[in-house]
Amino acid sequence: MASSSRSRVATRRSPRAAPRQQPPPPRPAGRPVLAPFAAVFGLLVAAEYLWLAWLLRAPEVATPWFVVAPVVLAVLALAGAVLVILGRARALLLLAAVSVVLLLGLLGTAVLFGALGLGAVVGQTLLLLVGPLGCLVLAVRRPVREWTRRARVTRPPDQGRRTQRTR
Repeated sequence: MASSSRSRVATRRSPRAAPRQQPPPPRPAGRPVLAPFAAVFGLLVAAEYLWLAWLLRAPEVATPWFVVAPVVLAVLALAGAVLVILGRARALLLLAAVSVVLLLGLLGTAVLFGALGLGAVVGQTLLLLVGPLGCLVLAVRRPVREWTRRARVTRPPDQGRRTQRTR
């Protein structure tokens, strides 16, 4: 008796449908309205960092590290503002990070001055929170997130690969 090399039992298939690959959502056609506003607040954050560096400087001493740190953060804020305008990937993370650092620093300064009993200085410090708070709120909004999202590269299906079994 000759045996067949092919099995007569049908192949078992899953009752669930295969997951469909969805194309990535389309990138917005133009720059959203909130992106320039986020960049302007990023410039305001950079200006506040530079003002802080100017306050910390001592003319008779060489430039110490605590003056260089706000200058570096100001340069990062400027870079984040430019990258948000250009729509580069993850630019909002840079802008949000420098805003959070300044926000926490100003809040800490307000608490310190409040503990020392300097109410007028606390008010001025809280007024400076407008820059980093506005930058943070605008940078994490959905239109800016979509504008600066990483472009997802999808490969076209391989034309040479066969999906059905051949005999």
